[in-house]
Amino acid sequence: MLYYQQGSKNSVLSTDDLKNALKEVYDALGVGERVLAIPPDFTRFHSFAGKLTQLTYEYYGDKLKDVLPALGTHSGMTDGQIEKMFTGVPKELFRVHDWRNDVVTIGEVPSEFVKEVSGGKVDYPWPAQVNKLLIEGNHDLIISIGQVVPHEVIGMANYNKNIFVGTGGAEGINKSHFLGAAYGMERIMGRAMNPVRQVLNYASDHFATEMPIIYLQTVVGKDDKGDLVIRGLYIGDDMECFEKAAELSLKVNFEMLDKPLKKVVVYLDPSEFKSTWLGNKSIYRTRMAIDDDGELIVLAPGLKEFGEDKEIDRLIRKYGYLTTPEILELTENNKDLQGNLSATAHLIHGSSEGRFSITYCPGNLSKQEIESVNYKYADLTEMMTRYNPKELKDGYNTMPDGEEIFYISNPALGLWAYKERFE
Repeated sequence: MLYYQQGSKNSVLSTDDLKNALKEVYDALGVGERVLAIPPDFTRFHSFAGKLTQLTYEYYGDKLKDVLPALGTHSGMTDGQIEKMFTGVPKELFRVHDWRNDVVTIGEVPSEFVKEVSGGKVDYPWPAQVNKLLIEGNHDLIISIGQVVPHEVIGMANYNKNIFVGTGGAEGINKSHFLGAAYGMERIMGRAMNPVRQVLNYASDHFATEMPIIYLQTVVGKDDKGDLVIRGLYIGDDMECFEKAAELSLKVNFEMLDKPLKKVVVYLDPSEFKSTWLGNKSIYRTRMAIDDDGELIVLAPGLKEFGEDKEIDRLIRKYGYLTTPEILELTENNKDLQGNLSATAHLIHGSSEGRFSITYCPGNLSKQEIESVNYKYADLTEMMTRYNPKELKDGYNTMPDGEEIFYISNPALGLWAYKERFE
């Protein structure tokens, strides 16, 4: 059921709009003696989920018993990150999701279904796993909060991904990521319905109907001044609120280009992007826009590691970013990759397949480390001087020497493609 919808390509929803919307929905629900909120973590700081969580706490007060950031495989949030993103929400309410130990399996999507929706690319059952707090916490309302935006693994982020991946377990996360990679990232990005979403929807329909979940979905864009604003808010307990948000997100967050780009420069906010596990959104979101033999330059002042998880970091350092056939062959012959298919998927996602070059300019990784994973290296200071984020505007820029580049200040907010590659 769709409880609330508001938004358009040019809408700007204020804090009062959000507050009134939540009050309308929460009043109508008439439940909530034990409430669990599941917002994203700090890597989705720009989603406005922090504000929605804050407003949810203001409404429910001590009835909000737990806040479980949907970490997936990400690192736990620091006190400083909690304070910045969830200002005013008591820190003692926050729980840390342990994707390897704190999960329960509530059902299994049959291998026959996975094989069918993937067109035969993958043939294994998929475990529907969630944090045990969702099952054992005795909550009468679970509020899943997040942003719908184009995504590399599942086409459009959020909805039940926040549950089954954000609070999911190792096997479920690994297999869902590999499913998306095997099917093909460029066949998925920007599409609300795809094999990964179909598998998660099967899990929702068959194993999660007793969970009292509602979804708060934002669509975020930039105004004429370049400031982030909420373009839409959709609240519901089924697929409809996600579909409405995804439809708007394509209008707000997807830029279709008439011609491919020769040179793209992406800036990664150091407070948000500290690993290539996250920073490779610079690759995912631009790959369908970059021309053959084009160049991607990634300005990454906060980069200090490859994987946020220690084991994934080790695997990235061991194998590096290679083409899909190379990674699939390595996976067939190496048990450490077989046991961590999300790392396998990430190594595939992070490759240009030899089609364009990728140059990382890291703040806290060495030239040797960058080149060891098969990226090019450039000095951050030199490149930040040449491509100064404070002087560039999003989109096309002509440099003083006549060089033309396409600049992106935050790859997490959108998807870029040229028509022939997206069709």
